[in-house]
Amino acid sequence: QVQLVESGGGLVQPGGSLRLACAPSGTMFSIYRWGWYRQAPGKQRERVAQITSSGITNYADSVKGRFTISRDNAKSMVYLQMNSLLPDDTAVYYCNRVPEIGQWGQGTQVTVSS
Repeated sequence: QVQLVESGGGLVQPGGSLRLACAPSGTMFSIYRWGWYRQAPGKQRERVAQITSSGITNYADSVKGRFTISRDNAKSMVYLQMNSLLPDDTAVYYCNRVPEIGQWGQGTQVTVSS
C-alpha cells in the first residue's frame, strides 16, 4: 500500500513563495523518479516538475525558472520550492512517481490571489 502525503500549501499573494513537501511510504523511494503534479479546476492534471534518482531535474515551461524540485533520499522526502507565484499557479498539488502510479494522495491546495 503506497501512501503519498503532501503538505505546505496555502493562500499567498502574487509574487509570493511556498515550499511544498511530500512524504511517501510503502514504496522504494530512492530508485524512482519523482514528480510534482497539479490540477486546476476544470483542467487536466499536469506534471510541472520531475527529478531522477540521481538528482537531474526537468520542468514544464510554465514554471521553469520559478519552481525548484529537490529530494532527500536519506529522509525519503521530495520538495517543491515555488517562487514568483502567479494566479495561474492556483491548483491542488500532488506528488507521485514518474511514471505515475494510479494511487494519489490528498494533495495540498495552493491559492494565489490578491
